[in-house]
Amino acid sequence: ACREFFDALQLCHADVWAKWTGGCNQVKRELSKCLHKESVARAARNREEAKLRDARREKALRELHEND
Repeated sequence: ACREFFDALQLCHADVWAKWTGGCNQVKRELSKCLHKESVARAARNREEAKLRDARREKALRELHEND
């Protein structure tokens, strides 16, 4: 999802003057925002998957101990 920002930063860094004088700072900030957004989304998905795994594990344990 952030590929276009990454490509834009690489293109900007090809211009040494822009790279060393801050000409690429805005592109870098936009890439960082995109990567952060992806990270937050991935963390949310992981939390939801963990809740589902925990629920299945709890259900399996309850079923296992029903006949004790």
